Amino acid sequence: MFKTIADPADCEVRPVIRFLNAKNVKPAEIHRQLVDIYGENIMTDGMVRKWVRQFNDGHTNVHDEARSGRPCVVNDGLVAKVNEKIRENSRFTIRMLCDEFPQISKTVLHEIVTNHLNYCKLCSCWVPKMLTDVHKT
Repeated sequence: MFKTIADPADCEVRPVIRFLNAKNVKPAEIHRQLVDIYGENIMTDGMVRKWVRQFNDGHTNVHDEARSGRPCVVNDGLVAKVNEKIRENSRFTIRMLCDEFPQISKTVLHEIVTNHLNYCKLCSCWVPKMLTDVHKT
């Protein structure tokens, strides 16, 4: 029989699909041959059919297309507004900021305060991280 290839990369399997599709092999037969060589945990029959359809539509790239991901809601204007609110009252809480900025989640506000503005909590008062130990005492 054949040797099986364990854990192949997707970009290794898709050229095989493209090659067999060019030879007019049916998608079900392509899937059966992939299972014979790569094992049971290879692409599903539906994914093979999807790639065959894409190759028939003229798609030639066997790699995934780049995706942008989730858009970032943090921008310089928002960071400036949050910093302005903090400067008005240094004894703020994240919950108080949530009341001021209801359209922004608590997690994003915490990220802005700690990562972008470099504040840390000290004795129930937020202070910039750049203060030295002498200044903090």
